[in-house]
Amino acid sequence: METPAAAKIFEALSSGIRLDLVRLLIRHGPDGLVAGDIARELGIPSSNLSFHLRGLVHAGLLGVEKEGRFLRYRANIPLVLEIVRFLTAECCQSDPGRCQEFRAASGVPGRLFQDPGPDGDPS
Repeated sequence: METPAAAKIFEALSSGIRLDLVRLLIRHGPDGLVAGDIARELGIPSSNLSFHLRGLVHAGLLGVEKEGRFLRYRANIPLVLEIVRFLTAECCQSDPGRCQEFRAASGVPGRLFQDPGPDGDPS
């Protein structure tokens, strides 16, 4: 990931409502939620919600699919994980052991931080 792409994503996440939206949809995994359920769960009026959803879809953080008269939104979880990897890829380059201490202290599983191998999975 290049810095301009990452900056676009961080700009899209620069509101508490948008962060809550992405986290909610990550919790619901590949099933996602329809817009009405998102509005109810977050207590956001539909007019405000559609503004925020549009921004997150434009940044690539959410996908949307029409289901009859409803719109179903899903988090782009691979992109979210790529952002974490982008932020941590060069952690403590001069002292990799130190970085391992920070990773252990973070409580985040170590596999999340590793570079993907040739098949795309962290090794």
